[in-house]
Amino acid sequence: MFERFTDSARQAVKGAQGQARALGHHHIGPEHLLLALLEGDGPTGRELRRHGLETEDLKARLTRMSADPLDPDALRTIGIDLEAVRQATEETFGEGALDVPAGRSRPSPGGHVPFSPQAKKSLELGLRHALRLKQKHIAAGHVLLGVLHDDGSLAARLVTDAGADADALRAGVTRLLTSEAA
Repeated sequence: MFERFTDSARQAVKGAQGQARALGHHHIGPEHLLLALLEGDGPTGRELRRHGLETEDLKARLTRMSADPLDPDALRTIGIDLEAVRQATEETFGEGALDVPAGRSRPSPGGHVPFSPQAKKSLELGLRHALRLKQKHIAAGHVLLGVLHDDGSLAARLVTDAGADADALRAGVTRLLTSEAA
């Protein structure tokens, strides 16, 4: 499938890995693809920005949405000091040890960051959108359509929570894709 990707789509995939790594995430999700597309200087990135989306705002929203699943206040009510547990754990196992899912090793800063099943599905849906539009290549716009395909996805929620109209964004990207093919 990747042989059908345009340079802009490949850049988005590569940029998503950088976004995940910069945020300290252990996988590449559709939200990382969205951030990479938003930072792109092509028509898809411009369309995202035209709809009022900004990289730093989405990163802040994503950080809040993926906040520490360990609730310090709830733990304190049963006599557990999360900060003390975190400090002791990091002294023994290294910085960020509680941030790594059980049974998994912490990826190296320059190492491989795997795609989540949702990100893989977004890329597959990008291909389906290209086929639906009777196009033989997969451009950044197709990837964005795949990312925004499911209104319940984290990426789609980021877009709508930031005040953008996901349907209007999808329509605008589709217009771009069909005008480029003409």
